[in-house]
Amino acid sequence: MIIRDVPFEAVNWEEMKSERHEGESGYAEWKTRQFGDIRVRVVKYSPGYKADHWCKKGHILYCLEGEMTTLLKDGRITQLCKGMSYQVEDENYPHSSYTKDGATLFIVD
Repeated sequence: MIIRDVPFEAVNWEEMKSERHEGESGYAEWKTRQFGDIRVRVVKYSPGYKADHWCKKGHILYCLEGEMTTLLKDGRITQLCKGMSYQVEDENYPHSSYTKDGATLFIVD
C-alpha cells in the first residue's frame, strides 16, 4: 500500500455521524473517512448482525469491542475478539461475517 495525498489530521470518531447498512439480519453503523483509494471506517455491528453477501474486498480489521465470526468460502471459520485483528487480500478468500452479541471494528480497505 502506498499512502499519498493524505493530510495529517486527528479524527474524533465519537463526533462523526454514522450511516446505517442493513444485513441479512441486524445492521451495521459505519463511520467512514475516504482518502483517495483508502477507506477507513469504524463499524458498529448490532447484536444478531449477519452479512447479506460474500465479500471479496481486501481489509485490515481490528476488533475494538465484542466478537465477530468470519466464515471463509473455503470452509474456514475465524473468531475475532476484542484486541484481535486479521487481514485479507483483494479478490481472494471470499468471506462473510456475523455476530451474536454485537461488535465494533476499525477497518482499513
